[in-house]
Amino acid sequence: MKRVFHGSFTAQEPIPADAIARAVDVMQSGRLHRYNTVPGETAETALLELEFRDYIGARYCLAVASGGYAMVTALRAAGLRHDAPVLTNAFTLSPVPGAIAGAGGRPVFVESTDDLVIDLDDLAQKAAETGARFLLLSHMRGHIADMDALMAVCRAHAVAVIEDCAHTMGAAWNGTKSGRHGLAACYSTQTYKHMNSGEGGFLVSDDAELMARATILSGSYMLYGRHPAGPPAETYRDIRLDTPNCSGRMDNLRAAILRPQLARLDANCVRWNERYAAVAEELRNVPGIRLPQRPAGEQFVASSIQFLVPDFDARAVRDFLARCLERNVEIKWFGAPEPFAFTSRYESWRYAGAQRLPKTDRVLDQLCDMRLPLTFSLEDCRLIGSIIRESALETRAAIASGSLREPPAMEVS
Repeated sequence: MKRVFHGSFTAQEPIPADAIARAVDVMQSGRLHRYNTVPGETAETALLELEFRDYIGARYCLAVASGGYAMVTALRAAGLRHDAPVLTNAFTLSPVPGAIAGAGGRPVFVESTDDLVIDLDDLAQKAAETGARFLLLSHMRGHIADMDALMAVCRAHAVAVIEDCAHTMGAAWNGTKSGRHGLAACYSTQTYKHMNSGEGGFLVSDDAELMARATILSGSYMLYGRHPAGPPAETYRDIRLDTPNCSGRMDNLRAAILRPQLARLDANCVRWNERYAAVAEELRNVPGIRLPQRPAGEQFVASSIQFLVPDFDARAVRDFLARCLERNVEIKWFGAPEPFAFTSRYESWRYAGAQRLPKTDRVLDQLCDMRLPLTFSLEDCRLIGSIIRESALETRAAIASGSLREPPAMEVS
């Protein structure tokens, strides 16, 4: 009899007890707004900014309402002009091109490689063709490109890099933390990211003027002096009058929930990678399954796992996914013709205009994706990996015998 997985791919670990206690203290005080403090008190949000700034190693840090808001704010604060082109990975999630559009820019998609990182040759070509001043670089699903080579390309074309680190909080490239290569970096604390406040995010940079504009944009009500992780007061002299308030602050309740989680982040990164290794070990050397190659310079955090099924056409992929789901293993597929749940592809973002990316199309047609929540045990992960392996082998046998099933069409979500 086939073994079935009985866990949930959306179940998160509970918020730590000390974070709950801290949140209760904030609620009992009633001072949830970051600027609602009593004399001598430093707000939870300001304390979190100081702690995250020091963790990342940036000069300045701003806590905001979401990772998407951080990206929009970074682009606006960096000086993006209306309808200007902004380069970004074709393999990403919808908030990334959405942030470009939200900031008034025009997304220009760059091809992705078989190893799920941005294609540096296509990046150089698109930078030269478009004259784009910005790259919003998505470290999609935690895969980090060769950042030394990427920054060399961007310097050669005078392209400023803003890093989307929603999936790489705690990761690094050659010992440098993810988010410390470009002009600015954005992080998310949405529930499925590496710290969980439901929604939330950070913007970090060493550029004082950019961060002053970002602080005003976030809605400081001229209370920028209450941002100890922000630039000095004199930086705001003209910026405070020239920059609109587009409120998107983080509140003290979410900050209180996050501060104890930040102290646990590195330990949790180790736990995610243990789960990744347990699944990956089951998938190595399975005919028809290819794991992306991860270079030695990448110190990744694998809160999800991706693999390609290059031997399967669309019908075979659907057969394979159905076999996995029968055993309660939920795998997302980036080759589906319609957006589904959190999975979509660049053709569905029609506001960006029609663009052709054949290399990325080929990759996405083969690409499977699965979350690895910390609620999974290592034994769970080994079972999940074995179910994927067995299902892939069953699909290969069905292809050979001409007996592929016709699974029901995937719902549009």
